[in-house]
Amino acid sequence: MRRLFIFAVTHGIALAAGFALGIYLLPILTAPDSPDQAVLEEMAADAVYTAELSRELRGNDLLHWGEGTISLTSSQIVHEGRLAPGPDYKVYLVTEFVEHEDEFLPLRDAALQIGDVKTFEGFILDIPEGVDIEAYNSVLVWCEAFSEFITAAQYR
Repeated sequence: MRRLFIFAVTHGIALAAGFALGIYLLPILTAPDSPDQAVLEEMAADAVYTAELSRELRGNDLLHWGEGTISLTSSQIVHEGRLAPGPDYKVYLVTEFVEHEDEFLPLRDAALQIGDVKTFEGFILDIPEGVDIEAYNSVLVWCEAFSEFITAAQYR
């Protein structure tokens, strides 16, 4: 009986660890190639606003962080840098700078979702036509699957 209990516990732990590792690694394994650095630089050259992403925000930890530069043109958001890999990332424009999920959740309904992030070493997202970036002041990357703050930058 004791052997069966130990077997069940050890195999249960291995199954849980494998499942968690799969959730973490799947986005990395299935991610498309990141945009070329030259393309990112060219797109960011027309930026109206630029802001820095920091790994030192209150909501950052070992698995949830971003670094680099976010540039906003009149039609695109360009990220030059790195994001911690993870599933189901979304980019939002928000009306006030936040640095943790407990600050974002009350503002989420007023935030504007721009698009999905599928790459972790830079991305380019089109801003939907008719969106006034002047109505917002920050860009935020959010993990929808786990309601986790990844990073944010205040651009004005």
